[in-house]
Amino acid sequence: MKQLMKIFVITLSLSFLCACSSHTQNLSVKNSGMDSVSPTIKKNDDGFMQNLYDDFIKSDWEPTISKNEEIKEKYMKKDENHTNSFTLQEYVDKATAYANEKTYDENSSNVHKLEQMPVIGK
Repeated sequence: MKQLMKIFVITLSLSFLCACSSHTQNLSVKNSGMDSVSPTIKKNDDGFMQNLYDDFIKSDWEPTISKNEEIKEKYMKKDENHTNSFTLQEYVDKATAYANEKTYDENSSNVHKLEQMPVIGK
């Protein structure tokens, strides 16, 4: 019983220490003196994936969605007094409009290419 208690205490303390050590964010916003000891490193540049996503939204998604009159009427009207909150239904409607506007060739799709591979596909 004594060994079981020791194992339990050791396991609990190790899990606590591991959880504390994995938290790497330094929240020294309220304590300016802490920055002299451990400065906070901030990265201002967006990453590669974020830039690709932003380019896709600006160049492909928004122009395609704005062609659909039903989406324009339902979601894109500007109301200065009321901020329009984003809903899942709005995304589903916009994704449906985007998929209906874009045509996909079965032979050039990535799914078709993967299925043609001998190890992965049929």
